[in-house]
Amino acid sequence: MKKTRGFFAEFREFIMRGNVIDMAVGVVIATAFGKITTSLVNEIIMPFIGWIIGDFDLAKWNIVIEAPGADPTLEPGIVIAIGNFIATIINFIIIAFIIFIVVKFINKAREKAEARKKKEEEEAAAEDPKPTTEELLTQILEEMKKK
Repeated sequence: MKKTRGFFAEFREFIMRGNVIDMAVGVVIATAFGKITTSLVNEIIMPFIGWIIGDFDLAKWNIVIEAPGADPTLEPGIVIAIGNFIATIINFIIIAFIIFIVVKFINKAREKAEARKKKEEEEAAAEDPKPTTEELLTQILEEMKKK
């Protein structure tokens, strides 16, 4: 009789795979890192840029498009949040730059590890030279002649 697996058993097996757990940890870390960079942009970089421009808060930089004939005191119209958009772009650039640096560091470390491994293999090969097939056959023939 064939034992059928239930939906939850398959789900548990899926979740317990190492790559799924690694991905979940990556998502949690990325979320926390995103909050850090958002805070950096909103609370340090944007005010600094506003101070350089001249006491201007970029986060509050909005373009308001009022509908024709509408009362601006009752209806604010369409608000285009340019400042928030700029902050989001800066946030993205910071995250992309940091990810680029991390990937570059990982690739460089991997290249160094591969070079070190190749050098160790070459040194091991140089220390213990293996005889060629012809040399082995010659040795076997000499041993057979002795007997």
